Amino acid sequence: MMQTQPPPAEKSAGAMATRQRPPATALLASMALVELLSGVTQGYLTPLLPSLGGAMHLTEAGQTRIYLLSQLAFAVWTPLLAKLGDVYGYRRFLRVSIALVASGSLLMAAWPSLLTLSVGVVLQGAVVGFMPLLIGILRHRAPEHRRSGIGLLVGVLTASVGVGGVVSGSFSEHSATLGLWVAVPVAVLAVVAGLLLPDGAARPGGRLPLPAFTLLTLGLVGVVSALSLGDTWGWGSFRTLVSAGGGLLAMAAWIAVEARATTPLVDPRTLTHRPVALVSGVTFCLAFSTIGFFGANAVFLGTSPGRAGFGLGYGPRAIALVALALNIFALVSSLSTAALLRRLGERRTLALSGLVIAAAFLSLLAWHRTAPQYLAAIALLGIGFGGYQASTRALCVEGVPERDTAMAAGINELALSFGAAIGASAVGAIMSAHQTPSGVSMHAYTWLWSVCAAVALLGAGLGLSYRKEEVRR
Repeated sequence: MMQTQPPPAEKSAGAMATRQRPPATALLASMALVELLSGVTQGYLTPLLPSLGGAMHLTEAGQTRIYLLSQLAFAVWTPLLAKLGDVYGYRRFLRVSIALVASGSLLMAAWPSLLTLSVGVVLQGAVVGFMPLLIGILRHRAPEHRRSGIGLLVGVLTASVGVGGVVSGSFSEHSATLGLWVAVPVAVLAVVAGLLLPDGAARPGGRLPLPAFTLLTLGLVGVVSALSLGDTWGWGSFRTLVSAGGGLLAMAAWIAVEARATTPLVDPRTLTHRPVALVSGVTFCLAFSTIGFFGANAVFLGTSPGRAGFGLGYGPRAIALVALALNIFALVSSLSTAALLRRLGERRTLALSGLVIAAAFLSLLAWHRTAPQYLAAIALLGIGFGGYQASTRALCVEGVPERDTAMAAGINELALSFGAAIGASAVGAIMSAHQTPSGVSMHAYTWLWSVCAAVALLGAGLGLSYRKEEVRR
């Protein structure tokens, strides 16, 4: 067990820092540089995997395992870094997270191999700690800029995902491993920015409940493995059922342990707190509909209309540019979210994102034969994507005490990860069910657009159920 208690000097320093806040512009600029690394890291590797597979003799199954390691790392790092930040200090563990991501990025670029890729993506998974820990600092240091600041961070995140993919994809056309260097200079900037950031409030110290963390980790690993590999293993296969069943049993044991704990890993009141639960539900639904769809979107864009009767026949670079355009629309939307929350209110803003996303998929159902028709729907999707990413992250911490800020934000990040994973699995299952000798049929897209629209409408309905509550003590 880890136990730390900050000395009185640290408490005095924390109180003095509270009175001497840095300029909001400098604070947000440093935070944006940190989140820039998060976006580039999450966007640059996927376009590289096919060319890296050829250079390293990495099969499609090997590429899938790299993706799985990334998803497992996200699931494990999220609650760990959030709890450590709430207990021992947001800035301290933000710096640890940045160091882990920077180390993983340099390791992969300097010594590319299957082993370093595997280790690197696990280290890079610590990016999931950036947003919860930054929100913790922002809530204490510049509470009046929290909503607009989160909108900025989400905008930087979404835009840099697209930019990272385009740049690394372009580099990979010259060398399979050259694109791995894209994240390294950005990591250096993030390290410097992390050193410049002020701390949040003085943290209480305490124990990290290792038994609870171990059970939660086993549960998340089991469930995420089943979701990520179920399509490959077979949804009814022994491995899938054991992985999912073992994960669910571990999570049930974790809940039982947390219910009796005096210092839980996740306060049960946070999990059951109505605003947190509703916002996380909105996040889950809209991540299902958007992130879950992105893989199928790339397939549709690359399908030759002359061969299949549908699709746009785009190449890898054009597909990457479409993804970048979607993220630019998301950037504009996220920057506008604070104003929308102020003018429309929380419920309507949450619901609006779901309605815009549903409208994008309904538009695809009606009009998808020409590039302007399809790209107009993608623009709508980007607007809804940025809107919910910013609004849910801003609202998930409202109503919880400051001491639980990172964990409440972490719960929302887990909801996003699970929504994306289950959405991708559902989309994959639909496409597999409509596979023909010549490829995926148009019926697959009709079904998946319909499902994504329905789930987005469910998310909009949950958004309308949101009610702001006073911060509980």
